Amino acid sequence: MTNVKETNYNLLRKQVASLIEDESNVIAILSNVSALLNDNLDQINWVGFYLMDNGELILGPFQGHPACVHISVGKGVCGTAVAEDASQLVEDVNAFPGHIACDANSKSEIVIPIHKGETIIGVLDIDAPITSRFTTTDQSELEAIVKVIEQQIS
Repeated sequence: MTNVKETNYNLLRKQVASLIEDESNVIAILSNVSALLNDNLDQINWVGFYLMDNGELILGPFQGHPACVHISVGKGVCGTAVAEDASQLVEDVNAFPGHIACDANSKSEIVIPIHKGETIIGVLDIDAPITSRFTTTDQSELEAIVKVIEQQIS
């Protein structure tokens, strides 16, 4: 039996697919997805994308306060997601070794790598102003949304 959160994510995933189905431009896709996620996820203060460029993550489309522009692979939550090619679910960013505090109000974070084929091309990054905002359900559902993006850009 699915719970309310899973039902809401299922609807959100369908909205993402519908919104981007006829678009091939990566920036346009990520811009609309960041806006849709910002409008539909509660208790978040930043949502957006970082894209790989010359071996580092560069700020891409986002919703929220101004953010760090450059993040090295292996640094912070986003850089760790790329280095390990694995999603990062961080309940308390202040306890994360090497956390990069782009916004002092952020208390928890989730980062999902984005692939084109076998190559990581960026990450989805979402911050929240409360600790323990994200759950394993959020992680699996956001990974499913990223799969929709990956299918569209491949």
